[in-house]
Amino acid sequence: MSTLAPGDPAPEFALPDADGNIVRLSDHAARTVVVYFYPAALTPGCTVQAIDFTASLDEFTQSGVDVIGISPDTTDKLAKFRMRKNLRVTLLADPQRTAIDAYGVWGTKMIFGKPIDGIIRSTFVVDVDADGRGTVREALYDVRAAGHVDRLRKKLGIPAAV
Repeated sequence: MSTLAPGDPAPEFALPDADGNIVRLSDHAARTVVVYFYPAALTPGCTVQAIDFTASLDEFTQSGVDVIGISPDTTDKLAKFRMRKNLRVTLLADPQRTAIDAYGVWGTKMIFGKPIDGIIRSTFVVDVDADGRGTVREALYDVRAAGHVDRLRKKLGIPAAV
């Protein structure tokens, strides 16, 4: 697995959202984008993380930060996830693992003491310039779902909702 580091060019992606619309990193020109990768929609940890991002989405947006979640799920599963959990965060489907591999988040992890290949929960803060090219500001691999959004918000200086 090849990983990214601060200062690296952020890989471009063009993936469908839960409604089938194609979303690109370059669509967020002159913005900062949090791109987070999670293993699977509708699972406990991924649900906690998506709900936490949704709860803080207004504060992120007001601070000039867009949030995108990417998983290997299908668009249909993402639509169900969004509806069942009342999510407002943008969720992208990457079943072919193009962005997943480009960002280096697929690898072997331990689940209940057994090695399993899959998504290593990771978050990237990407500064996208006016021409739509991204540069990695933060590359956070193997993060924990619980409390992650709050830690990230503090790291970025994004105030909590009042």
